[in-house]
Amino acid sequence: MSIETVRAFLRERGFSGNIIEHEQSTATVAKAAQALNVPEACIAKSLAVRLGKSEDEVVLIVTCGTARLDNAKFKARFGKKANMPDADDVLALTGHPAGGLCPFALARPIPIYMDVSLKELAVVYPAAGTLNSCIETTPQELQSLTQAQWVDVCK
Repeated sequence: MSIETVRAFLRERGFSGNIIEHEQSTATVAKAAQALNVPEACIAKSLAVRLGKSEDEVVLIVTCGTARLDNAKFKARFGKKANMPDADDVLALTGHPAGGLCPFALARPIPIYMDVSLKELAVVYPAAGTLNSCIETTPQELQSLTQAQWVDVCK
């Protein structure tokens, strides 16, 4: 996928903001927070998680930048242990590279979940499909744009 597909996805859903592109990498929470001059918690981190061996058993979890998956909560919610795919699989499964993974314009339908850790924040910055892009939005608007379900799977 490309930043243009993300831009089209956002435009089709009435997003009025802009994609923020940086000269430097924003591929990690720390780098994104530094580039944006915001707390790490405000970075909306997207995680592709395998629930099994099949490509159909993948979910996308969006968390606040400082949250970590809680294995017990995750297994209680999804019935399986979280299994993180490698960078090549992330790209193949979602169409976006690790470090630019976002819940927009995915290569195929993948269930999207947002952790309740995001609800505490006024503004969040999810990636926009590349290693140096993001958008500024609210957790509520992010949920509306992606039609994500709220879950409690993080520490």
